[in-house]
Amino acid sequence: MTATPIRSTDDVIQFLVGQHEQIKALFETVLARSGKAREQSFFELRRLLAIHETAEEEVIHPRARRELDNGEPLIEDRLEEEHEAKVALAELETLDVDSDEFTRKITELQAAVLEHAEHEENEEFERLRKSLTDAELARMTNSVELAEAVAPTRPHPGVESKAENLLVGPFAAMLDRARDAIDSPHK
Repeated sequence: MTATPIRSTDDVIQFLVGQHEQIKALFETVLARSGKAREQSFFELRRLLAIHETAEEEVIHPRARRELDNGEPLIEDRLEEEHEAKVALAELETLDVDSDEFTRKITELQAAVLEHAEHEENEEFERLRKSLTDAELARMTNSVELAEAVAPTRPHPGVESKAENLLVGPFAAMLDRARDAIDSPHK
């Protein structure tokens, strides 16, 4: 399965939930495959997770922090989950994709990421949808798409805020995309 990016919608929530569905499907694909096919699927999953989380950290979470009652603790919980996922992804990058350890750790990550997505959808996204206008949601879609276009494609644990992403992100993205070109399992 090749990850086909979710393309334009005027609703940022619909856009992000669509990406959550892609992520769920990619986890299943990684677990169902072996060898080069598993490596390719993991490459796509890692890339989508990295750009998706960066966009949320730069666009969605800051807005939710400002707009939602109890936004601060809500977003701090999501950022902690995202940090843990980045640490797990970085560790997975060092493992043989066909090893038992990789399978165990990717299964653990899958459970954590799916729980994280459920928290976002129920506690953050739907509340944002209720508090923002259609025009604001559309502008946020544009901002998310722009953030994803220049986002790092690999996990960078410790870079979970808008400021950190804007400071480190462009350099990390440039290096990640060069590494991706060299390491791509498409060869």
